[in-house]
Amino acid sequence: MPGSLLATRLSRRLVEKAERQFDEKQAAELERKIRKQEFTFDDFLDQLHQIRKMGPLTGLLKMIPGMGAQLGNMKVDERELDRIQAIITSMTREERTNPSILNGSRRRRIAQGSGTNVSAVNQLVKQFSQMQKVMRQLSQGKTPSLSQLARGR
Repeated sequence: MPGSLLATRLSRRLVEKAERQFDEKQAAELERKIRKQEFTFDDFLDQLHQIRKMGPLTGLLKMIPGMGAQLGNMKVDERELDRIQAIITSMTREERTNPSILNGSRRRRIAQGSGTNVSAVNQLVKQFSQMQKVMRQLSQGKTPSLSQLARGR
């Protein structure tokens, strides 16, 4: 089977799988939150659950045209998703809504509750902050600079 035909079929399968999992109302609400810059760790956790319902992440990535060849036999460590989920669920509702209140003692408590360490909590909070920055730029019609994001600014 030619490569482009295979890529088209894999893309179609990924879209069909996503459509079965995502509700239009949820998607509209998520879009509203992103536009209003109200995306929280709770929303992130919901999205993580939706993605996990679709199956193993490696399988999903291989359905994206061009990704299968790049991944080869590489496996995505699903335990990392478990760690992210554990960190987020160890936060209070207020912390998930407003991560700016996460001081040192809160981060230690979250790390202890999630079975991770403070640096893992710090890394997740930093990545979430960067993701919010990208969403903010996209909602303003700007294209975020990937090199700027890689530097963490």
